[in-house]
Amino acid sequence: MAYAVTQSCCNDATCVSVCPVNCIHPTPEERAAGVGGLSEMVFVDPDTCIDCGACADACPVGAVLPVDLLRGPDTVFADLNRQYYEAHPESATWDALAFPVAPPQGSGPFRVAVVGTGPSAAYTTRALLTGSPATVTMIDRLPVAGGLLRSGVAPDHPQTKRIEDTFAWTYDHPRVRVQLNVAVGADVSHAELLAHHHAVVYAVGAATDKTLGIPGEGLPGSVSATEVVAWYNAQPDRAPAEIDLSSPRVVVVGNGNVALDVARVLLTDPEALARTDIADHALEALRRSAVREVVVLGRRGPEEAAYSRAELVGMRAIDGVDLVVADHPATTAAVDAAPVGSKAAMLRDVGRVDVAWEADPPPGKRVVLAFWTAPVALDGDEAITSVRVRDTTGDDASEQTIVAGTVVRSIGYRGTPVPGLPFDEVTGSVPNARGRVLGRDGQPVPGAYVVGWIKRGSKGGIGANRACAQETVAALVEDVSAGRLPEPAGSARDFRTLLRRRRSDVVGVRRMRAIDLAERRNGALEGRPRRKFATVPELLAAATPARWLGRQR
Repeated sequence: MAYAVTQSCCNDATCVSVCPVNCIHPTPEERAAGVGGLSEMVFVDPDTCIDCGACADACPVGAVLPVDLLRGPDTVFADLNRQYYEAHPESATWDALAFPVAPPQGSGPFRVAVVGTGPSAAYTTRALLTGSPATVTMIDRLPVAGGLLRSGVAPDHPQTKRIEDTFAWTYDHPRVRVQLNVAVGADVSHAELLAHHHAVVYAVGAATDKTLGIPGEGLPGSVSATEVVAWYNAQPDRAPAEIDLSSPRVVVVGNGNVALDVARVLLTDPEALARTDIADHALEALRRSAVREVVVLGRRGPEEAAYSRAELVGMRAIDGVDLVVADHPATTAAVDAAPVGSKAAMLRDVGRVDVAWEADPPPGKRVVLAFWTAPVALDGDEAITSVRVRDTTGDDASEQTIVAGTVVRSIGYRGTPVPGLPFDEVTGSVPNARGRVLGRDGQPVPGAYVVGWIKRGSKGGIGANRACAQETVAALVEDVSAGRLPEPAGSARDFRTLLRRRRSDVVGVRRMRAIDLAERRNGALEGRPRRKFATVPELLAAATPARWLGRQR
């Protein structure tokens, strides 16, 4: 009975490291070398698997299951795992073992500030704790930890959020101190962080979105996926966006995983979402929603779609929602000729429809995948009423009009400048080499490091941050070992005193746990995993711990 990796794969490759027979690929090293051409998930080789279950025990999100126990839509993952090895026989080989760099014996502890508390920050902190004697200060501008796990993962993906449990011990570690509700660049500067730490690692993600650059993009009804995701995830530092759900059709520009998340949330039965941690204001809006159809535009073909196979499987399993493909000669050719196991081949049994774009959608709910289609302009007088699109194959230069009241651009996230660090406006990231921040002269900036999307751009999901963090930490430890980092003038106690002078409402680990407990208790009353506080004042009010929690650490 072999195992298979299923939809909620986070791709952090923990399973790869525990497999005794090397039957899980592509490994992080293979992905870096381009072997297999995949980075969205890993696969178990059914011919090599010895059914030991080590991968299932190690998986932080419960994505690895025995093939015999797969049910319903998940049964397709048995085929996908097998098909990967049929298409990539070179993956069934052993990789050379790589070991992390460790400080030389006898070297003393060093202090690192990690800015951010999302997955890349957590993986970085974990690597520092397990591979060095470092003490770590985790800093976040919000009063609550989690980053992308809290504000980016769709509410109907609870298995993905389970990776949060993997990081839980990090915050309570005796060599970790948590300082939340502190904004680097406003409350404390980069220079001040370095004055109290040997190194600073920025794990701040990519906070904004890319724009389309077409007429009408600024009209009401045009929103970014960043705004929509913040809206349904109750991101506390953003006022809830005004998402117009009064028209029967919504157009999403882009066909990555976030685009599918938006489509799925907009069409899923609100009573099913009521059992998740979705924001209360979003849930109420969805209950009143008139949306019946979400059109997902992709400027390229189905074989080049940015979404993962797992997310496509999830789209086909939404109760009461049909998945169809807009009929197009190039799409038909690509799907019919696609190799088994490819994204395009997964659409062979999906209905192809000729959509009447200028009419209201038919009864029922559906998602329409429209490939080879790019927006030209968003039209309307005081608000969007339609989208003009063009065929990107070049076979038909004429434009079509899609009637829609809301357009969501989901063409990628973009990093913003980090105060005190250089920034590349073209890539939307901090220039770096293996995580070492590079100055204008191309030389490393002493003590400054980056990890995650601010390091590599908005590429890769949650699990990709594990290998990314290991690379950055290896570079940092190399610099410590070589004596390249100056001794900070201030102590850890001096830094805490500095923060207390600047802010009276810093949230430590005990107050952070009080927020978590309050949200979980409020959720339990309604049969939900948690009920999120939607604003910073609400979070700070909940952060006042009960007496039994004791003094804040």
